[in-house]
Amino acid sequence: MAKDKRTAFFVSDGTGLTVEAIGHSLLAQFRSEHVEQVTLPYIDSSEKVGRVMQRIERAAEESGLQPIVISSIVADKFRAQLHRSPALMLDVFESYLTPLANLFGTGPAQTVNVSHGIANDSRYTERIEAVHYAMDNDDGRRVREFDRADIILVGVSRSGKTPTCLYLALQFGLRAANYPITEEDMDSTALPKILRPYRHKLFGLTIDPERLMSIRQERRANSRYASREQCEFEVRQVEQMLRRAQIPYLDATQLSVEELATQLMSQAGIERRVG
Repeated sequence: MAKDKRTAFFVSDGTGLTVEAIGHSLLAQFRSEHVEQVTLPYIDSSEKVGRVMQRIERAAEESGLQPIVISSIVADKFRAQLHRSPALMLDVFESYLTPLANLFGTGPAQTVNVSHGIANDSRYTERIEAVHYAMDNDDGRRVREFDRADIILVGVSRSGKTPTCLYLALQFGLRAANYPITEEDMDSTALPKILRPYRHKLFGLTIDPERLMSIRQERRANSRYASREQCEFEVRQVEQMLRRAQIPYLDATQLSVEELATQLMSQAGIERRVG
């Protein structure tokens, strides 16, 4: 543990996905602060809470700074135990369950992992099938299945199409395919003929040429594919192609995959379905 580096613990008695997302969002508002983020899932016994408290105390001693705990533990007895730690406590359930209980006039079920459980997720199978679709239709492998797509991402190679498709599939159950615009396609700034029947489903991703060059250098160092000239040419040609075809597109350079997914869904008019 580095001196003067604060630690934030995301503690959950389930998968930790919810509290981790909340924690990342909160800490993103304090980008100038250097905070080590640690996720601790399945903390569902007194013994486990005790070990977490030891880690919190050790982090405080080693850094000289008060740690942060963002908790989504449901059981009252474990939450009360954790509150005895020396950390700044941000209790997700304590903040929201009491007002909701007052509104509904009944106590919460205190059931672990209900937000991610398969039994309560009617769209689980849909999301898994969407992931399979995204993998099968990566890099334009099965253009004949594009008619089944909810959205088709296009752009230069290594512009973030694949991870965005997988995120759209897993998080939202969308059948997302992608098609890389190749140098052969760039002989003209017209949309490739194979994509024209699906233009209403197309959405483009672009990227800063410098960033693209850096990514490609890791894959094929010192190659023409990763050269500055090639990256600048491809980005310029694809952006011209998308503008000419009036295909909406986003610059992926500074966006996380979560931001890319939500922004393109908003621009494409795709509603986010939950539950």
